[in-house]
Amino acid sequence: MERTLVLLKPDALQRHLVGPILSRFEQKGLKLAGLKMRSFPLETIQRHYSDHADKPFYGNLVSFMTSGPVVAMAFDGKDAIKVVRTLVGATNAREAAPGTIRGDYGMSFSNNMVHASDGPEAAEKELGLFFAEAGDLIDWEPIDLGWTYNVEEELS
Repeated sequence: MERTLVLLKPDALQRHLVGPILSRFEQKGLKLAGLKMRSFPLETIQRHYSDHADKPFYGNLVSFMTSGPVVAMAFDGKDAIKVVRTLVGATNAREAAPGTIRGDYGMSFSNNMVHASDGPEAAEKELGLFFAEAGDLIDWEPIDLGWTYNVEEELS
């Protein structure tokens, strides 16, 4: 099993899409392991996007991400990082495939509603930023695990 971070950006909250977006991940079979909504400190957002600090869009991105609350979620699942990124769709929502979150709900490159970790190292770093306190992430087993996966083949 793999764990990944998803951020619902301020535009997702402003457009009342938290429920519909969250349900897409749950309906796919990903297990919610952590959830919090807050206006994260500027330093957290700057650290999160530090890989883009030298890019021209960095300042606007940080301003956008601190313009309102963000919903941080951690999901568990087999190949969770790849599954989540597939569900989210292309960064430019106008180019995102129909059926993806961005493809169904978005029209913008910048206001694209969702951030998803792009690999195991990024997921570990990002989860540490947004779920740093003990008890922020919960390990639990859903009752329908055997209906979501073939446990003997896929999870052994």
